[in-house]
Amino acid sequence: MTPLDDPALVRVLAADGTLAPTPAAERYLPLIDALTDAELETFYRDMVSIRAFDVQATNLQRQGQLALWPPSFGQEAAQVGSARAARAQDHVFPSYREHVVTRIRGVDPLDIIRLMRGLTHGGWDPTDPKNGNTHIYTLVLGAQTLHATGLGMGLVFDGKCGTGDPERDEAVIVYYGDGASSQGDVHEAMVFAASFQTPEVFFLQNNQWAISVPVATQSRSPLYKRGEGYGIPSLQVDGNDVLASFAVSKVALDEARAGGGPRAIEAMTYRMGAHTTSDDPTKYRTSDEEKAWAGRDPIARMRAFLEGRGASQQFFDDADAEGRALADDVRVRTNELGTIPRAHMFDTVYSEAHALIAEEQRWLDDYEASMEGGVQ
Repeated sequence: MTPLDDPALVRVLAADGTLAPTPAAERYLPLIDALTDAELETFYRDMVSIRAFDVQATNLQRQGQLALWPPSFGQEAAQVGSARAARAQDHVFPSYREHVVTRIRGVDPLDIIRLMRGLTHGGWDPTDPKNGNTHIYTLVLGAQTLHATGLGMGLVFDGKCGTGDPERDEAVIVYYGDGASSQGDVHEAMVFAASFQTPEVFFLQNNQWAISVPVATQSRSPLYKRGEGYGIPSLQVDGNDVLASFAVSKVALDEARAGGGPRAIEAMTYRMGAHTTSDDPTKYRTSDEEKAWAGRDPIARMRAFLEGRGASQQFFDDADAEGRALADDVRVRTNELGTIPRAHMFDTVYSEAHALIAEEQRWLDDYEASMEGGVQ
């Protein structure tokens, strides 16, 4: 179990929900103090709702409704805090498990379901204003960091950052995992980000496992130090502390947006579920490890903090009900999606008729006809 004892670690809430800021967190406390009760409660509702959605989506995959599902169980605080820190004009580049980030930005969770069901290659239109400048999921590990850096370079070239107007300046935040951090794409992205001083935040969610490979095998030193190697100011945050995640992300985005260049954040969190629904974590993780990290649960931590501030039982009941309503709505709408016509895979390859495609379609027709009773 990762000890989280790096002196540079930013943490505001202890695992039991009490205020226990680390020395590295002191500079961020004014931002925490300025949060209203409504904002703090929104953080909690975000986390509860997306966990309910995540559990429902996992169940839908097990029931054959989805081809695959990448759970975000346990990583809610890192995602909620960072997403709530972004401004409306900022651009978001997720990986493939940032479910609550996309929801906060305005994406309909059903669009993620449609992607994982195989009904769309993209999921949603990132140019549609209702989706809050949220770019589509990227299943190729680390590729989104290059996309984000390219857009960030464009913002520099177009003079859309560093003007001194925080209402107009734009920034980019890109999400990736500890496994992706070993990909060459991430390092190339950091090279160009540092060279061109892009208004960009590299947000690494270190959930301790790159599928079945522990982070200790991937790196001999904390991952945030990799950013420092490129001259990018970098820090490590307790990713199960939503308040710390919000504060460090807000400062990093503000500095990047103002023309300070890229920033890198390593959020120390834990993937409580499987890497995806095709994975069996019991083959490489111990139950003791999982139980230890369960004691750092981000939702339980924030609930204890809010209870200490006097939040009512009614508030928590309402938050749970909101999560159930979201899960129920997604289940109903998923079951109504249906499938795409089989001809779609042939009709969308070429703009005009093609002999090879026609041959492949005939082969599939004959193959399905050869099955007893045909294909229903």
